[in-house]
Amino acid sequence: MIKQLYTFFILMFFLLIAGLSIEAQEEINEDDVAEIETATDEESSNDNLDQSDTEEEEETIASIVEGLTNYQGAFDLYHDEDSGDVMMVLRGDQLDQEYIYFSYAVNGLVQTPFFRGGYGSNRIISFRESYGQIEFVFENPSYYFDPESPLSRASNANIGYGILGSVSIVLHDEEEDLYLLDITNLLKSESLSQLSYINDDDSFSLGGMSPSKTKVTSVRSYPENSDIRLEYTFDNPVPRNGGGSPVADDRYVSIFIQHSFIQMPEDDFIPRLTDHRMGYFANEITDLTQDDPTPYRDLVERWNLQKVNPLAELSPPVEPIVWWIENTTPFEFREAVAEGVLAWNTAFEKIGFENAIEVRVQPDDADWDAGDIRYNVLSWSSSPFPPFSGYGPSFSNPRTGQIIGADIMLEYAPTLRRVQYQRILDNLDGSLYAEENFEAYCTYAFDKQISLAFGRIFQPELRIDNGEEEAVLHQFIVDLVMHEVGHTLGLAHNFGGTFLLSPEESYDNSIISEGVLYSSVMDYTDIHISPARDNEQFFNTAVGPYDDWVIEYAYSESLADPTEEANRLNDIASRSSLSENLFGTDDHNMRAPGWGSDPRIQWYDMTNDPMQYASDRIGLINDASEDLLNKFLREGESYHELRDAYIVLLGQFSRAANTIVKFIGGVEVHRGLYEGDQTSSPLIPTSYEDQARAMSLLDELVFAPNAFDASNELYDYLLADRRLWNLYGFTEDPKIREWILDIQRGVLQHLLNPRVMTRISDSMSYGNDYSLNEMMESLTNAIFEDDIRGEVNLIRQSLQALYIDGIRLYFE
Repeated sequence: MIKQLYTFFILMFFLLIAGLSIEAQEEINEDDVAEIETATDEESSNDNLDQSDTEEEEETIASIVEGLTNYQGAFDLYHDEDSGDVMMVLRGDQLDQEYIYFSYAVNGLVQTPFFRGGYGSNRIISFRESYGQIEFVFENPSYYFDPESPLSRASNANIGYGILGSVSIVLHDEEEDLYLLDITNLLKSESLSQLSYINDDDSFSLGGMSPSKTKVTSVRSYPENSDIRLEYTFDNPVPRNGGGSPVADDRYVSIFIQHSFIQMPEDDFIPRLTDHRMGYFANEITDLTQDDPTPYRDLVERWNLQKVNPLAELSPPVEPIVWWIENTTPFEFREAVAEGVLAWNTAFEKIGFENAIEVRVQPDDADWDAGDIRYNVLSWSSSPFPPFSGYGPSFSNPRTGQIIGADIMLEYAPTLRRVQYQRILDNLDGSLYAEENFEAYCTYAFDKQISLAFGRIFQPELRIDNGEEEAVLHQFIVDLVMHEVGHTLGLAHNFGGTFLLSPEESYDNSIISEGVLYSSVMDYTDIHISPARDNEQFFNTAVGPYDDWVIEYAYSESLADPTEEANRLNDIASRSSLSENLFGTDDHNMRAPGWGSDPRIQWYDMTNDPMQYASDRIGLINDASEDLLNKFLREGESYHELRDAYIVLLGQFSRAANTIVKFIGGVEVHRGLYEGDQTSSPLIPTSYEDQARAMSLLDELVFAPNAFDASNELYDYLLADRRLWNLYGFTEDPKIREWILDIQRGVLQHLLNPRVMTRISDSMSYGNDYSLNEMMESLTNAIFEDDIRGEVNLIRQSLQALYIDGIRLYFE
């Protein structure tokens, strides 16, 4: 009962409250209603104004980049010149498309991998949208799938691409389909190009990158490419090793890198497959749908040369290859540089191109520099420790092999007497050649300096038209430039290029008067001096028959029918059997003990009888040694130049000795295709006669007790000038036995190398008649026999100890 009363009272209370509320609403007069309505209208109006203001204040790409410097071109770039930040605008149609990425060292240090003019990455890059970000992606062009094969549907299986980094989209203009990106942090990292490197304990190290010190230095954009340069600064608070005088402070180092984003060429360029019988730089591509023992689709790197008039026997190209001589080039060298570039036109004329290459000189007031990839530039520098005499890289489209641009860096130091003499001494045994990565760049370089320095020793005796040293220097520069231009045309080294003339022919001025000493300027060649010192040609000044051959294969006009074109190219390549077309490149070169196998593929092995030429060269060295005091002892002058000249002679002696020794245990490689009626095999051991001859020459010229007697009168004059405290930790006395022993060590390292000794034994199964037993017996006799009943000089004692140690190490 009580619960029911309680419920009744609660119900009545709520009814009373509801009645009061209704009565209050009824008491509102019309004025109040009008006032409420007016207030409501005002609020609605204010809301509309706020919405209008919001729309007017909405961010746009234009408002964000306002005040920034705009660079329009292949990519739309904005540079904040106060903060250094860089923004990029991508169009929607630029997503998921391929472009070319290329990096370049604008400046740096030779103590690092980043020296001025050094080329870096040459990759395919694309941009992908993903979850509000744009990914920068390196694509993988290393494989090919036939589009007709069902396997092409799985062309991405187990083949990776690389996401370099993701950049947040600052703003997406959906109406214009534009994406605004802030790429500053991406640029200031190592995402695009790896700059840090693992170094040896004894070498200079950059340390870690400093984000706060790294900065953008310039932004440029052109119709076909956009370039951004940065100064990357590295901190190394406690450097283990210093970088020498070129480094202001070993703890803080800056290098300058340019990143280029390049449009894919839109032309009718036709890719061309390489052929293993000749040498090109190439884009390596493997066909994963082809049933073939060599499923290679490697593409020759070459320029897009097409005739203006395809029907004409001789026609200029639609777009010639234009080289610019940079305004840094010394005036006295410009003629020789131009001559070296234009020398290649003779090869192109033989396949119907007139003036395929042009040369122009950069004006002193030009508004572009060598880093502008629209120009192919021959640059000069004078570095404290030059890494090369010349360096000629190019960059290409990795999908097709089409060369897009190139540069050549030339060093002034080799034209002077500023040779790295200590490096000559450090390399008397050839050990430095085994350490270098010669695929990465051309080192025609430091070694070429030795050639010119050797020529200077004989300068007064050489018969030159005008009797001046400039004639030799002119030929030197022409030869160097031809070599580097050859690289930029897509040609690899050919270390079989000297196998053209016999020594006797090379000494005949009537034969070499046209400037062709060798079949290819792509070899590493020494200065040519005859025993009589009466030759007038010292370096190649014209391209050779091998060069003509490879230019024909790479640049002659294509046939429309693919089968006919393949047959045409094979006919050209089939001329590889001609002696003038002997070919072998860096990975075939017997540059160091145990490297390579074909003794015809060496550098500095002059003529088609390298052993005879090397023997003649050692004769020249011994003659020069006996006369060195007369040439370089001058009243009132120091002994430094005499010492330098002696070191050059040691370097030349080392070259000659190492040329001879490579014939022992050699196997020639013949790259021609099999023909049904051929009687020879592709692998031919060096003849017994040549191997025995090589050992006899080594016995006489390198191991004999009197092999180095010609220098005996020089030793007590070999004093270098002191400079401040630069000799601290060293002594000034000449290290005679050490230097001579290093030359002999280089020879023994080849003879006692396990690869060589194994090859001598293995090749007995396919034609070698010079046994390992005979080789070791002859070598032992050469080192010991002359001393059995006589006094043993100190150099022979050191040689004998070295030989015994070498045998002991072999059996360990």
